[in-house]
Amino acid sequence: MPFVKDIENYKSLSIIGLEKNTGKTECLNYVLSRLSDSGKTIALTSIGIDGENKDQVKQTHKPEIDVYQGMIFVTSELHYKSRKLVSEILDVSKQSTSLGRLVTAKAITTDKVMISGPANNAGLIDIISNMSNFGVDITIVDGALSRKSLASPTVTEAIILATGAALSSNITQLVFKTKYVYDLIALSETENQTKEILFNIRDGIWAIDNNNNITDLNISSVMMIERVKDRLFEAGNRIYVSGAITDNFLNFLKNQKQIKETEIIVRDFTRIFAQPEVFYSYIKRGGKIKVLQKTKLVAITINPVSPDGYILNSEELKKALEEKLGLPVYDVKKITN
Repeated sequence: MPFVKDIENYKSLSIIGLEKNTGKTECLNYVLSRLSDSGKTIALTSIGIDGENKDQVKQTHKPEIDVYQGMIFVTSELHYKSRKLVSEILDVSKQSTSLGRLVTAKAITTDKVMISGPANNAGLIDIISNMSNFGVDITIVDGALSRKSLASPTVTEAIILATGAALSSNITQLVFKTKYVYDLIALSETENQTKEILFNIRDGIWAIDNNNNITDLNISSVMMIERVKDRLFEAGNRIYVSGAITDNFLNFLKNQKQIKETEIIVRDFTRIFAQPEVFYSYIKRGGKIKVLQKTKLVAITINPVSPDGYILNSEELKKALEEKLGLPVYDVKKITN
């Protein structure tokens, strides 16, 4: 089956939607159904709430989440009580959410479940780590809108990206927006010998010289750049930013005389909050961006149907994305039908 075999190479996977109603839950159900007879022990959780049968904003129908016999799932006490399947409780976490403590259970029968997991990435990392106690081979995380940080390789080893008509009714614009996220995911890892040291630095902006010496520039974040711009390049043209990258920072850098020698290093692609036009302008001027840790992209899926009622041509959208990205794109509904 398309891309499912690739999932089996990882211990954890998150499914990220570029917009609400881009087919994330449909993709999740496809993956779960194909993995249900893989011989692997599968666990499922979520950031926030998922699995409800109606979109709370658009009031449109949403597919519920199917959990198969033998799978392990993590959800809140409230939603555990409303499950439709028979299950065995394995653990009740000390982690608590607004919907109660988190319950880890094993499905005895196959049916639908509403999944509501930890409220933050730290809680999610703990849940994934704990899955080894139950013999889990792959933990799948159902992502949430505007939680790009979930795609960080420090949370899950790999991701599936779901895009579609809800992101834009115009195929050209949809492809442009999707390609931007793809280009961020595709950023190269730095080959810097100081990678391990940089990975342990959590604060501030640092410079790396040609001999791989690291200097603390005593700049807490890119927000201060206008006040300290004269210090930025005093110890080298390679700059490690432990926090976020913004439009203002890239706009400042692209106008510097050493732009073609400038290399920005970030922890991973989720730290880049620049608009696509600003990002591409910085790259076009000769600036470089690398990551300490690269995200592994398993697949890109599409949902050509918008909750507002318009429907894009699935084949046209698929072809346009594949030509621009240079990799296969899947309409999960067409695979499953």
